[in-house]
Amino acid sequence: MSTWQPHLETTTELLDPAPVAALAALFDDGLPAPAPGEQLPPLWHWVALPRWAASGALGPDGHPRRGSFLPPVALPRRMFAGGEVRFHAPLTVGETVRREAEVVSVTEKNGRSGALVVVDVAIRLFTAAGELAVEEQQNLIYREAAPRPDKPAALPDSPEPGPPLTRISGAEWALRTDPSLLVRFSAATANAHRIHYDWPYATGVEGYPGLVVHGPLQALALAEVHRLMAGQQVRELRHRGHAPLFCGEPARLVATTVPDGVALELFGPRAESAGPNATVDIVTTDRSDT
Repeated sequence: MSTWQPHLETTTELLDPAPVAALAALFDDGLPAPAPGEQLPPLWHWVALPRWAASGALGPDGHPRRGSFLPPVALPRRMFAGGEVRFHAPLTVGETVRREAEVVSVTEKNGRSGALVVVDVAIRLFTAAGELAVEEQQNLIYREAAPRPDKPAALPDSPEPGPPLTRISGAEWALRTDPSLLVRFSAATANAHRIHYDWPYATGVEGYPGLVVHGPLQALALAEVHRLMAGQQVRELRHRGHAPLFCGEPARLVATTVPDGVALELFGPRAESAGPNATVDIVTTDRSDT
């Protein structure tokens, strides 16, 4: 990476109504799809600003090849580990925004599973009037390859497609996933990472026991629970992936009121004793008033 240098990438982009409607159809939770001119819900800019890379620019894992915007990290496994988002002004569906993005840090570490590299990306979105609307930092982690299994994992029975979110109680929801949900989310977010839809690649090459549920999908599902509960306006949102969730595994989403907002946790079947698979902390109070 000695010759690679970070740079500011500035683009003008449409908050596209089509993928917004696609995400609303994917959740199928009774809330109307945000229409052109209406406010975009928190984190939905991940879907409203799909970034399709040219086919020739993709690497073997389905992600764009590294070495241009992102550093040329040699480690093969990429994970969306989490991040933090601040909401300063509303974004509206169908609006044209200015997007600024830059890599702000690249950190090499040694963890329990070997070498890893943490890449932090800062993103800013400005309204058509030039007002700062969203400040975001995303944390990407690159890891060493996992040992390839001696034989491929057995293909599990896939659940029938259906709405992913079901209310269990006042503050608890069930999340169900199936291959059609994952491939539809991949399409809505322009995400070609093969671990989410290519079973032989996910299990035989990267060594996962099944298709991996997207980190952004888990974070959006937790944020959607807050929206379904008619939560207050979101000022800040911190999301973190702690352990992978695999397609078809049952999961619970639990919301807990805290002094400055709501803490949401996602528990898969393997995480009950070790802690949640994913968390979202939502700040609803205006800290400038405190």
